[in-house]
Amino acid sequence: MAKLEVNVDHVATVRQARLIDEPDPVTAAALAELAGADGIIVHLREDRRHIQDRDLRLLRQTVKTRLNLEMAATDEMLAIASEVKPDLVTLVPEKRAELTTEGGLNVKGNLDFLKDYIKRLKEAGLTVSLFVDPDPVQINAAKEAGAAWVELHTGTYAEAREEAEAQKLFDQLLDAARHARSLGLRVKCGHGLNYVNIKRFRGRQEFEEFSIGHSIVSRAVLVGMERAVREMLDLIK
Repeated sequence: MAKLEVNVDHVATVRQARLIDEPDPVTAAALAELAGADGIIVHLREDRRHIQDRDLRLLRQTVKTRLNLEMAATDEMLAIASEVKPDLVTLVPEKRAELTTEGGLNVKGNLDFLKDYIKRLKEAGLTVSLFVDPDPVQINAAKEAGAAWVELHTGTYAEAREEAEAQKLFDQLLDAARHARSLGLRVKCGHGLNYVNIKRFRGRQEFEEFSIGHSIVSRAVLVGMERAVREMLDLIK
């Protein structure tokens, strides 16, 4: 049965809008776990626009399920991940000007660098996932680079406005997931998934986990974190 990891970045976004101490993403993560979430995700960005170093360290102490750290492949983040020891490190592309992550990593075009970087993460005892587009070329490169997981970028699917286009993009995700699994990679997916477009994924064995944040946090503003997580779990499981 597929699992749900909840990204609590945007709880921190609300907090940072006032530069105060609430709402606390650490508390939000605990409530998500109580509601049945299988893991917690945070993206520690270079500009620290939402999650702060303090949040990551407290989450490492308090998360009972699994802590997934999204980060750019930089020396600073390598040092932090090596110290904090999240259960999973997900390497993502990062641009200062973007509102949110805009697409998957170009693993193929940075293969030598990523091979070395992932080797250093593994030497620190860390398991690595790469956030990639549903492209066989990038998936093959992720395997060659040494990743254990791929997270397939679902943003293009999530933005589809026509039913036929959405189905075509979903089929592309299915093919990509099957290809990744055939290589021995574990497969999750995320970005832009919400309470409507997640329904196509229900019961599909190709995807082991879903990474969902913004839509759950948005729903939680209205109905509370625990109910928002449970409603998503009902749709997935």
